[in-house]
Amino acid sequence: MDKPSLKIGLTGGIASGKTTVSNLFAQLGVPIIDADVISRSLTEPETTAFKLIVQTFGVKILQADGRLNRAKLAKIIFSDTEQRHRLEKILHPSIQQLMLAKAAKIKTAYCILSIPLLIETNQIKLVDHILVIDCPIDLQRQRIIDRNGISSNQIEQILMSQTTREARLAIADDVILNDISLEQLKSKVLALHKDYSKT
Repeated sequence: MDKPSLKIGLTGGIASGKTTVSNLFAQLGVPIIDADVISRSLTEPETTAFKLIVQTFGVKILQADGRLNRAKLAKIIFSDTEQRHRLEKILHPSIQQLMLAKAAKIKTAYCILSIPLLIETNQIKLVDHILVIDCPIDLQRQRIIDRNGISSNQIEQILMSQTTREARLAIADDVILNDISLEQLKSKVLALHKDYSKT
């Protein structure tokens, strides 16, 4: 019987560089199972989750074309913990189920499960090994401003909704401190790729 593919849980705070690192692993031929991508597919119009979200939060979260206004929904859930938990209850069981189903079909030595809220949603047991993408908090804030163009108040709400940097580092098997150049980042990813491929 084939040995199951090792499941590497990739996580990190907002704007830490998770997508960049996932893309570098993908360039090495590593299968990537991304919770955010699955979440988007689950919230397309006419899906069960989409209907439940509209039922829960009202039509005010829809755009003129009938699709989710993700920015508006994000503003609601990041300013209200109870509302965020309501959304998580709708989405996370299905996301988890789909991720595990996809991982079960993979035949390579390992795969990456990119789960931004790995700790917050108690999904640590889904993975065999945890890789945390980390960066200093000031750099994180600057990247959020550069990328999202949102207010400092919204930034703090998002950061407050996520677990602390210390908590992420405490559960990490491996850490990439992403305050380096892309070439240095590639080198770190390649080293981990060689290590994970041996297991």
